[in-house]
Amino acid sequence: MGTFTRVYNRFEFLQPVPLGTQKLGHVGSKRNRLVHLGFGLRNPNVRWGEKGCCIRARANALLELVPETKKENLDFELPLYDSSKGMVVDLAVVGGGPAGLAVAQQVSEVGLSVCSIDPSPKLIWPNNYGVWVDEFEAMDLLDCLDTTWSGAVVYIDDGVKKNLDRPYGRVNRKQLKSKMMQKCISNGVKFHQAKVIKVIHEESKSLLICNDGVTIQASVVLDATGFSRCLVQYDKPYNPGYQIAYGIIAEVDGHPFEVDKMVFMDWRDSHLRNSKDLKERNSRIPTFLYAMPFSSNRIFLEETSLVARPGLPMEDIQERMEARLRHLGINIKSIEEDERCVIPMGGPLPIIPQRVVGIGGTAGMVHPSTGYMVARTLAAAPIVANSIVQYLGSGGTQLGDDLSDQVWRNLWPIQRRRQREFFCFGMDILLKLDLQGTRRFFDAFFDLEPRYWHGFLSSRLFLPELIVFGLALFGHASNTSRLEIMAKGTVPLVSMIGNLIKDRE
Repeated sequence: MGTFTRVYNRFEFLQPVPLGTQKLGHVGSKRNRLVHLGFGLRNPNVRWGEKGCCIRARANALLELVPETKKENLDFELPLYDSSKGMVVDLAVVGGGPAGLAVAQQVSEVGLSVCSIDPSPKLIWPNNYGVWVDEFEAMDLLDCLDTTWSGAVVYIDDGVKKNLDRPYGRVNRKQLKSKMMQKCISNGVKFHQAKVIKVIHEESKSLLICNDGVTIQASVVLDATGFSRCLVQYDKPYNPGYQIAYGIIAEVDGHPFEVDKMVFMDWRDSHLRNSKDLKERNSRIPTFLYAMPFSSNRIFLEETSLVARPGLPMEDIQERMEARLRHLGINIKSIEEDERCVIPMGGPLPIIPQRVVGIGGTAGMVHPSTGYMVARTLAAAPIVANSIVQYLGSGGTQLGDDLSDQVWRNLWPIQRRRQREFFCFGMDILLKLDLQGTRRFFDAFFDLEPRYWHGFLSSRLFLPELIVFGLALFGHASNTSRLEIMAKGTVPLVSMIGNLIKDRE
């Protein structure tokens, strides 16, 4: 479950990834991940066994139904960047995902020159994106939702079901990209189809060296390449938790879910009662089902590991999903597309400030406790764009390092950094919970007043409100859950407080 966070180019892991030659992105058909805005998974643009436990892959019936990869491109004539003119553009955006295009669109609206650099600029994003409707409504993007549900449900176990009165929607990827591209084109954005392999910084401009030999000069460089962290630099060890998911859009004979509600989380494990090995694995590191029913015989199904370090092997996720579908009586007739998703959660922020500006996954903007990023990233695009416009478009004299410094500080002000620190604290607790602990946690979480869980999932609560949220959650928790939170959350709490004290304006 995540958000606009899945445009994967290259994923750099700082630890072994024992999944053979598997790559994120295109491992079948539309293969990145369903990015939903909340706990779980999305999406992404692996990940392996618990403490060295090797889980052998077996013949997977689902995979036999997966179609070959089909890439769909928009039918646009793109205005291309002319390198022969040697002009210095105001902004070079590296990466053509939602975050990059949103900034390109908004900066170009005021007349600044923008070049968007991407190896496949017309390719429709392969990710499935799921979002809370109110978040897209606030950004005037309701026309980019192709399906909506009146609410969502959470299954804690076989006896407890939570009804969430918050509409949910699936993003129409083609419509959203078309809308953003059309605005970029009408604003005069130029496009260059290539990969950036190197950046050289000078005092007042940067030189972007592309793999086709072209050099693009720009006053500001924005890295919007997702989790590849192509240009943005980090100076601390990168050891995030990972959200892993395998999803399919399938035609089925039928399914047991209400068509007007999406399934946000299904933590039931009755489907594993006949497999001691699977049940024990799931008891230690649980997975849940995320489902979007489009009709009685067409549905998106995704098995998700919320967060683990290291992440679960994809084969394990698929095996659990098959067992669940068999138990639910869901017979897969055909698969339209599938996706394998890996979302790094938490970990350090990049160096702030630095010459290259970042947004999205490359800038540490994934929600550390949930994997959400879509709405957060799109909401941050105007902040980045306005900062660039302020220092370039209104006669500003700041250039190079000074300009980038201001953009980074506007993107990550201290209140956002403190908020992220609290979310990382939440992730550290979730990492330690087994299935029963996770159930108790979400039983209390979704019993909170909607303003609390809405705000937490959508990154709308800041530190003072998050403290109240934490106390309310503790108050709603069972005695067993309270003891568990105190036992497993003390060290993360001390770490969070220490980091908050260190990080001052």
